Amino acid sequence: MPTWKDRIEVRPEVLFGKPAIKGTRISVEHILCKLAAGMTLEEIVAEYPHITVDDIHAAEAFAADYLVEEDIALR
Repeated sequence: MPTWKDRIEVRPEVLFGKPAIKGTRISVEHILCKLAAGMTLEEIVAEYPHITVDDIHAAEAFAADYLVEEDIALR
């Protein structure tokens, strides 16, 4: 079964090393901001036709895995 590791890459020469959809300059952060703003998966794919719904799910999974390792201090 594919994981986010099959679809997300971190390369220093692309977006200063921000996690991005493989083969694109679309960051995980950008995808999450679109989702947080209320865009649907279909709207995101329509805006960026070179990515897929599976890529979006991979961005979400990456963020979830990252947050599991983070300690978040609320003020």
